[in-house]
Amino acid sequence: MKAAVIVFPGSNCDRDVKVALEASMGHDALMVWHRETDLPPVDLIVVPGGFSYGDYLRCGAMAAHSPIMQAVKARADAGVAVLGICNGFQILTETGMLPGALMRNAGLKFICRDVDLRVETVDSPFTRCYRAGDVIRLPIAHAEGNYVADAETKKRLEGEGRIALRYASAAGKVTPEANPNGALDNIAGILSPNRRVLGLMPHPERAIAPELGGSDGKIMFDGLVEALS
Repeated sequence: MKAAVIVFPGSNCDRDVKVALEASMGHDALMVWHRETDLPPVDLIVVPGGFSYGDYLRCGAMAAHSPIMQAVKARADAGVAVLGICNGFQILTETGMLPGALMRNAGLKFICRDVDLRVETVDSPFTRCYRAGDVIRLPIAHAEGNYVADAETKKRLEGEGRIALRYASAAGKVTPEANPNGALDNIAGILSPNRRVLGLMPHPERAIAPELGGSDGKIMFDGLVEALS
């Protein structure tokens, strides 16, 4: 599998994703600067977390207009897998690659802690190595992770099985108490209609080894290597 990581001014998880990818792939991942207008042939594109352009306008809004994003959208339309993590998820919604939007956390505070998540679907290259209903633990670190969408979008996501992850209790119960940011229906991650694009707020790249507090995220990257190689 060949993978590329997009780097914006303000990205702060690009190296983390590179390390995670290389641990699963066994070879280097490409780092692509946001001003580039084309991408080399790759099987996976990762839009990492951070504070692209300082989030001075709206999270992901400026990055969505970076030259490289036209190439990312074109590759996604051609079926290349795209993973957007945290700020990357925000960027994917701002470009229209995924529906809905990410708003300020319900408590209006930045949240940085581990959360439990229930795997809602395994029908994607990102979640194929989990089991439906599995509870995994990943870190979050965001101030604008409150996923919102209109009723029709929510109905479509539900009906098409495109909700990938939900915030849940350690026992797998989806409750208001398990929701860290007020996200609609505890939604933590969603898929595109062709299931080749995933946006999620938690950080799988920060959970790839016991030394980091857990390895539930490595399962995602290992699964991607298996699916896309």
